Amino acid sequence: MQKVRVSRPIALALGLLALSACTVKQLPYADEINGWRATKDRFMRESADSPVLPGQRAAFQPLLYFPVGAEYRIPAQLRVIRGNDVMQMTTSDGKVREMRRIGTLAFTLKGQPQTLTAFIEAASDDMRRLFVPFGDLTNGTESYTGGRYLDLDRTATGIYDLDFNRAYFPFCYYNPAFICPIPPKENRLPVPVRAGERMKGR
Repeated sequence: MQKVRVSRPIALALGLLALSACTVKQLPYADEINGWRATKDRFMRESADSPVLPGQRAAFQPLLYFPVGAEYRIPAQLRVIRGNDVMQMTTSDGKVREMRRIGTLAFTLKGQPQTLTAFIEAASDDMRRLFVPFGDLTNGTESYTGGRYLDLDRTATGIYDLDFNRAYFPFCYYNPAFICPIPPKENRLPVPVRAGERMKGR
C-alpha cells in the first residue's frame, strides 16, 4: 500500500528551483511565468518528490495552463488578523487540518473587489510563506474541482503580488496518496479565474 503523503507548497516541493530574483528581473513577464512552469514540468518528470508515480514520470506530458494574462497579476493588501485564529480546514481524505488565519488579502479582480484569507499551519510559527487556497467558477469544468493554491512570500509592507498565473493544482489531483486541504468557503471567489493551471482535455 502506498504511503499517504501531505501536499506541500509548490515552491518547497520544487526545492526553490525557480529562477533567481536577479534573473527574473531581466525577463519579460510572460517569459518569467513560462520559465517557472518549465521548472515545474521538470520537477514532475524527474524529482523523487514528484506526486506522479515513478512508472509514469517518463511519459508525463507538460502541464496545461490558461494563457498568461497580466490582468491576473494583482496587488493585494494584507489585513493582519490579531490573535490565534485557528480553523479546521477539511482535507481531501475527509479529515481536517488545523490552519491558522494570518490575514485577509484585499484586491480587485476584473473591476470587482475580492478577498482571500492567507494561512499557515497552526502548529508552525514559520510565517515566511503564506498559503492561499482558493476556489472559483472554473472549478469542475476548466480547473480541478478541489480548487487551486497560491504561495506568497511574506512581505514587510503588507502589499503582496497576487499572481493567479502561478495558481496550481494540489498534489492529490495527480496522486490520491497525497492529502490536500480544500479551500474553505471564505476563499471561494464568485468569479471565474482563467489563469494558472487548468485541466487536461478542457
